Amino acid sequence: MTAQTAAQRAAAPQTPPLPQAKPETLGLSRTRLQRVSDAFKRDIDKGTTPGVTIMVARRGQIGWFDALGRQSPESDAPMAQNSIFRIFSMTKPIVSTGIMMLHEDGQLLLTDPLAKFIPEFADQKVGVENNGKLDLVPLVRPITVQDLLRHTSGITYEHTGNGPIHKMYQESRLRSRKIDNAEHARIVASLPLVCQPGAEWNYSRSTDILGRIIEVVSGQSLGTFLTERILAPLRMTETGFHTDAANKDRLAEPFPVDPWTGDKVKLFDMTEKPAMESGGGGLVSTTMDYARFCQMLLNGGTLDGERIIGRKTLDFMASDHLDPSVKINGTLLSPGHSFGLGFCVRTHEGLSPVTGSAGQFFWSGIAGTFFWIDPKEDLFAVFMSQGPGQREYFRNVVRNLVYAAVE
Repeated sequence: MTAQTAAQRAAAPQTPPLPQAKPETLGLSRTRLQRVSDAFKRDIDKGTTPGVTIMVARRGQIGWFDALGRQSPESDAPMAQNSIFRIFSMTKPIVSTGIMMLHEDGQLLLTDPLAKFIPEFADQKVGVENNGKLDLVPLVRPITVQDLLRHTSGITYEHTGNGPIHKMYQESRLRSRKIDNAEHARIVASLPLVCQPGAEWNYSRSTDILGRIIEVVSGQSLGTFLTERILAPLRMTETGFHTDAANKDRLAEPFPVDPWTGDKVKLFDMTEKPAMESGGGGLVSTTMDYARFCQMLLNGGTLDGERIIGRKTLDFMASDHLDPSVKINGTLLSPGHSFGLGFCVRTHEGLSPVTGSAGQFFWSGIAGTFFWIDPKEDLFAVFMSQGPGQREYFRNVVRNLVYAAVE
């Protein structure tokens, strides 16, 4: 699957824009929304990021859509509303929605063991550190589809720790874009789990495995399934696992060296078609394309007369799915938050260091993209940038300032 080529774009409908309205008619302060843009202009002037896009929508209409700075540090081309970004883990909510569509089709249950679809996982073990060596112990219970959706599978990521299992991930071919989803799943199945299924929340390659389940159940490639069931019905014409070389003048790029840490920044080539259609982080998209996905979520599963997923199914996905006994690893789930089926969910008005509403659900991408849905305020926002080192800072800034504009 690819974003549309120039010839295809000429023959096919473009991504239709969502309706727009004056901020004040949507209960948003124009003056305070301008402060959102002004804050990012200051960071652009400081050299923190080449450029960003910011979209805020409420009550079914866009109240603010700004493109700031440059699209790439190597070019004078301004950031544009139709610039193309690597959205990395913002792929996960789309793939999780795909799994839940199969759930609605009666093709799978959340209690189904992973090995039902990918037999290599039947003999997987848990790695337990013991006096400097790694003991392999049997599973207490199998990994389920629900575990994969909520990251309680025991699978991990190579960059979330430095333990012996993380090192095994780092030494494997898992990061290669030249292996397909089936080979990726086989490699993950050959590696020990970091914990028993259901015991801990570990951000992980679980959604990549869900992508492979979609392929096994549907008999289609992940890209074909997503296009036919989600992207085409939503008319997200610019979203895919790569984009055509004809779009090279629309690609948003990061600084080659992080302006804060001095670390080299290398992201994948968006015009290169990968063998690995990563369900956990492979899509590229535009701000408007992803906004159409967000509006569908905010609408309870439908957009422009197209029902993508049932309202109650979506409510279920955006609920807290972590038992209080589950140990939370890492810092991605801040106080006042938990995790549902493909989304982080806000459980408390307070506790969190950022403004928001209970019931809000969201996720982000490691290169700097971010979105959130707030059903209480009938609001969603999409933020796009390509700066991995600034992603957490930008996520907090944009949330605080957008909520300051809600009247």
